[in-house]
Amino acid sequence: MTDYFHLNIDRDRLLSLSTLGLAHLGDGVYELMVRSWLVLHGKARARDLHKATVQYVAAPAQAERFEKIRPLLSEEEGDVFRRGRNTVPHSVPKAASRAQYQTATGLEALFGWLYLQGQTERLNELFAVMMEE
Repeated sequence: MTDYFHLNIDRDRLLSLSTLGLAHLGDGVYELMVRSWLVLHGKARARDLHKATVQYVAAPAQAERFEKIRPLLSEEEGDVFRRGRNTVPHSVPKAASRAQYQTATGLEALFGWLYLQGQTERLNELFAVMMEE
């Protein structure tokens, strides 16, 4: 049985995955981390958790927070981010610019990439920097 909480996909298989697939998965990973962070840090009352989560996971917020980690990325991580960022979006949400949306997609692809490799320590490092006030 596959353990979906502790994946470690080999590099060849990882390279064959679509960038949008990585971003789709990374979006979920990032949102789960934000939800955990909000609950553990008491950043919102129970009835406001969804609203608070949306503020952190919206493309403009992701793009802004990504700038904190950009200098920390390895060459390979930067390549994965750029691959995700350069994916042509089918549509852009009204609340985000095209550049913000593409940056958020790149970040999500990176988080999906790291998650599939089981690099949870690296995910936590990057996320901690992103969430610093």
